Amino acid sequence: MNRSTTAAIALAVSAGLALTACGGPKPAAGSHSDTPRDAFAPVTIGAGFSTKGGNLNVLMSSDFQTLDPGNSNYVQTANVGQLYYRTLTMAKESAGKPPTIVPDLATDLGKPSKDGLTWTYTLKKGLKFEDGKPITSKDIKYGVERTYARDVYTQAPQELNTALADDSYKGPYTGGDFKGIDTPDDRTVVFHLKQPFAEFPALVSRSNTAPVPKGKDTKLDYTNHPVSSGPYKIKSYDRGRSMKLVRNDQWDPATDPNRTALPDTFTFTLSTAQATISQQLLADSDPTAITLDSNGGLQASDAAQLGTPKVKARTAAALLGCTDVLNLNTETIKDPQVRKAIALAVDRSALHMQYGGERFGKLAASYINPAQRGYVEQHTDLDPTGKPKPDEAKKLLAGKKVPQKLVYGYADANPRYKNVGTVLQQNLKQLGIDLQLRPIPAANYYTILAGDQMPDIARSGWCGGADSGSVRTTIDPNLGPSVDGKTYGFSNIPRYYDPKISREMYELRGTNGSSEELGKKWATLFDQAMQGYPIIPLVRSYTSSVVGSDVRNAQMGYFFGAIDLSIVGVQH
Repeated sequence: MNRSTTAAIALAVSAGLALTACGGPKPAAGSHSDTPRDAFAPVTIGAGFSTKGGNLNVLMSSDFQTLDPGNSNYVQTANVGQLYYRTLTMAKESAGKPPTIVPDLATDLGKPSKDGLTWTYTLKKGLKFEDGKPITSKDIKYGVERTYARDVYTQAPQELNTALADDSYKGPYTGGDFKGIDTPDDRTVVFHLKQPFAEFPALVSRSNTAPVPKGKDTKLDYTNHPVSSGPYKIKSYDRGRSMKLVRNDQWDPATDPNRTALPDTFTFTLSTAQATISQQLLADSDPTAITLDSNGGLQASDAAQLGTPKVKARTAAALLGCTDVLNLNTETIKDPQVRKAIALAVDRSALHMQYGGERFGKLAASYINPAQRGYVEQHTDLDPTGKPKPDEAKKLLAGKKVPQKLVYGYADANPRYKNVGTVLQQNLKQLGIDLQLRPIPAANYYTILAGDQMPDIARSGWCGGADSGSVRTTIDPNLGPSVDGKTYGFSNIPRYYDPKISREMYELRGTNGSSEELGKKWATLFDQAMQGYPIIPLVRSYTSSVVGSDVRNAQMGYFFGAIDLSIVGVQH
């Protein structure tokens, strides 16, 4: 999830802007051109910087949902997680285009058997946890095992688990041996699959494969200090207030070409209002500051300042793989025609303006897009310009049992989401529906959406999943069935389940073929599911993130939707 979490685009990386060590910001050589820049081309600030040292200050409006790699389906945790945990493979970010899957803890991208039912990985030599103990294949297996304890870890990523051949396993706390993974020796991990899976190297880049030492597993308290396998470790963490990361002296850079680990420390401030964050960054109050908040913490009212030369020279930007949608709870709004009427009544163009208009993203037609492998044309009756169709909506409701009252839940950290609710109130009032707005603490937002307090309507975002270039890793997590195929899937926020379509999705998970070939089947089923309007596509993000004047290598992560912490540096 956002998740925002969490589509694919392919844009050329443009020449970034660089800042000098002192004085005002200056563009890097070659960054100017007489040719107008593509409005959605990526911009990286201070590209090519390689000096180690200094502290980077990360301003955030709320705490991380979790820091536990086994209980995280959130892009913010995945971004900061690059600093303190490693996985078998890694989704290496590039500005404006889907990440590249590269080896991380493993020596390569894995070796499949001829029938594609097993994948074998060999760990690099010399890998250690922060306490100096060696990282072994058993630590990888245990990390995956924990994510099967879904009664404990309500937000554990499930894409990998769905592919592995042991649906009956319930996690390491209930006993029984997990048959989905073998560890014949300390450096070998063998995965057993139900059926061949074309994107499997991307699946093991997910946080499931972050190693966890069994003796240090404190279940839900593990979020307070996950044991580091990456270049940094947690020195202090005051939940809801602050966190500090310092260098992990057991991390060997020779085993890790993917993380530059430039700053000596990262300091996170976890309770700053977004309006304050944006003003501090725009004013350059702290030259070492960035934010991980969505849309760079910027408010719609900040758009004019982004065009000023001094701010523009400090603004990293890119079109992302992240798309926001409205989820319609199919357990409480059961009639597909009622859901369609709601979708048609929504003024998506007005909601687009609440996001800041074109400066902050494109109006989305679907959760998937033509740049992804396997895409096929999608069909809905939504107006492509976002205009509402209230008259058509009213006709659909004729003779129907229309709910008199619905609830829209929104994360309370960003006024934009409340403003979205205000627009929705006006839209649904035309249908005779009283929409109530319910604020949800941002730190618990997706936990609430996954539980029995899920409201009737809620916003969420997705940034492409394990393989952003594939339609499958957007469709399956968001509208696919559960691991056993009997109900809606774990991260399926609208709780969509259709006996025929969901069954076909379940069967498709085990079908052999190429990513492109299978993707077309996934996209076709997604198009069929969308005729029931479980979600309403809103905006595909174009994110601008203003950084302090001493920040370098500030690149917008395509998947993360924020500055990529694995390569960022700071002049000091």
